Amino acid sequence: MCSSIARISLCSLLSLAGLSLISCGEDPRFSTQTQYLGGIYGNAPTTGAPPDSVSYWDGDNLGGKPSVKISLSEQRAYFYKSGLLVGISQLSTGREGLNTPIGRFSIIQKDVDHVSSRYGDYVDQWGNVVMPNVDVEKDKKPPGTRFKGAPMPYFMRIVDGVGMHAGYLPGYPASHGCIRMPEFMAENFFKSVSTGTPVMITK
Repeated sequence: MCSSIARISLCSLLSLAGLSLISCGEDPRFSTQTQYLGGIYGNAPTTGAPPDSVSYWDGDNLGGKPSVKISLSEQRAYFYKSGLLVGISQLSTGREGLNTPIGRFSIIQKDVDHVSSRYGDYVDQWGNVVMPNVDVEKDKKPPGTRFKGAPMPYFMRIVDGVGMHAGYLPGYPASHGCIRMPEFMAENFFKSVSTGTPVMITK
């Protein structure tokens, strides 16, 4: 038996659809051990981020046209294949003043190892951070340092400097406008979308 109403509903829906993709016993999709990238830029597990009881992926064994719907108020992304919901991801979107845009978009670029050309750190010759969390368009580079862009793994650009990618989720909107998600969800979204995949972002 599923352990929550949401899981019961999902199990019932998939059973009615004739799909046996999940078991209604221990559900591995809902994990309190969801991996996050450390900080904004590192890759160490993060302590202090809230547990993720939202994110799951059931899309590996299903075909169909992909589409993504993002709710900024819910801080969630919904992934569909031919209209069937196959995954939900917890998010951290743009903070106040750097809001994630609302509207209808599509994937215009995919880059598995994307690095920001604008946001990152100023580091010394040994790679030690001298000035963290800089914006090269606003923050002057200290003498003897170089810019090291923020890694944005599994980057899926939707418009200008905004895209979905793996990143730190503190439990509230905190990005420069991008749509951060847990690394395993970003990887699943990345492998399932292509250029032209529609992305709808709502309040």
